[in-house]
Amino acid sequence: MTLLGEIFANALRREQSEQLLNNQLRFEQLLSDLSGTFIALRADKIDDAINESLRAIGEFIDVDRVFIDQFSDDKSKFRVTHMWTAPGIPRDAFVFDVVLSEYVPWYTRTILSGQPVIFACPDELPKEAVPEHEYVNMTGIKSSAIVPLTIGQTVIGNLGFDMCRHERAWSQETLKRLSLASHIIANALKRKQIERQLKLSYEEVNELKERLQAENIYLQKEIARDYSENGILGRTEVITTVLRHVEQVAGTESTVLILGETGSGKELIAKAVHGLSPRAEKTLVMVNCAALPATLIEAELFGREKGAYTGALSKQVGRFELADRSTIFLDEISELPLELQPKLLRVLQEGKFERLGSSRTIGIDVRVIAATNQDLAKLVSDGRFREDLYYRLNVFPIVVPPLRERADDIPVLTWVFVEEFSRKMGKKIKSIPKRTIESLQSYTWPGNVRELRNVVERAMILSSDDVLHLDLPSHSSDAASLNQTLQQMERQYIEKILTRTGWRISGRQGAAERLGLKPTTLRSRMERLGIRRPE
Repeated sequence: MTLLGEIFANALRREQSEQLLNNQLRFEQLLSDLSGTFIALRADKIDDAINESLRAIGEFIDVDRVFIDQFSDDKSKFRVTHMWTAPGIPRDAFVFDVVLSEYVPWYTRTILSGQPVIFACPDELPKEAVPEHEYVNMTGIKSSAIVPLTIGQTVIGNLGFDMCRHERAWSQETLKRLSLASHIIANALKRKQIERQLKLSYEEVNELKERLQAENIYLQKEIARDYSENGILGRTEVITTVLRHVEQVAGTESTVLILGETGSGKELIAKAVHGLSPRAEKTLVMVNCAALPATLIEAELFGREKGAYTGALSKQVGRFELADRSTIFLDEISELPLELQPKLLRVLQEGKFERLGSSRTIGIDVRVIAATNQDLAKLVSDGRFREDLYYRLNVFPIVVPPLRERADDIPVLTWVFVEEFSRKMGKKIKSIPKRTIESLQSYTWPGNVRELRNVVERAMILSSDDVLHLDLPSHSSDAASLNQTLQQMERQYIEKILTRTGWRISGRQGAAERLGLKPTTLRSRMERLGIRRPE
């Protein structure tokens, strides 16, 4: 009987060994299959594969719950990122984001040291693990095996296995298997992290590439422009005062508002402010608000996403993004649509905006220089320009004098333009008659420096010798008179329309409608011109 008992015992031991070996081989095959799956997966599929792996491992070793906690970068917090539970096991109470040192301090020290947290029953937890005891009792966990998720020497989280229905002892063989599983999952998480970082880097590089391409196109357009008029020339007191203001404000980050008539050189002042500023190495981005259609100006200024509106076939980087860490010059700012003015105000206040068709906020560091030939204060009172935006722009106003107020600079400017067109046309002008200079100085130049340049260009084309001969426009003799009576003519015209409408300002066929003005604007203009209804 003893011999027979030994034979049966040996047979049972052999059967148990074979079963143990078979289980080990099956688990190793499971891990091998999981590892192979992760290798071939895209990063966006890894989370689903990890959840499936937790299910397969949990069912194989017969536990109630399998979960993954991941630590924050500073190891101060962790959160549950993946979980599988057996049927009937709750999971909502285990999705949290807590301060580790306050919530589970003993557990934190153990896991971060690279050691597992294992207990077959709650009583096996050490006495100093008081918060952990409370947590286990609160959640109803009977036993756990939690192994660190480690990349190299860095613990990034843990892989945990809970028993909720009964207690369980964890054999060394089981712990070895769980450790193998943690290595595979840790590598998958690391690969996901690397691919996410690569994707973000690629998007950043691609966005930078698009910005550089857009900036390159912009630079090519700017290079094609005529830069010969970039120098601000003049010796009169009014222009030297302007240049002094330019030097004072250029080194600051303050917003500049340039005021002046059409053609007076507001763009040159903007270039001078940028050229003397710490941002001079970057491109000055220039936008003419009057030249852009109202339907496209938002996309031009702030950019757009693909499909933002019909016809938006590609993503477009806006001018403000191009001007990041540089300066943007908004010419004719008075023409900016009223509905876009709050968006510009936010850029001035916070340095933030969203592209058209996107909810992602973009932060920029840009200095704004604006210019206009309109009376912005008047536009504010007429309700055509936001008061808060006006005050944001009007930090440091620079008034560019019209050419008629700096007549002594006209000879210098004339010779500069003569030299410019001499190089272009291959003509050599040696002299300008005194009477020609005098006639230029007596003209009121409603088109300012730009008009002077055009007059000189026309004279250069017509000149057949080395003496510059030019004829001012035929209405030049009446220009001063026209300039003096312009308000009178406006007054007479408004009074004529008011008389025709019986002095009815608003309503259908009222004077405001016929003049193409808002009633409030017309009333304001009448007050300014002193127009009153006759008794």
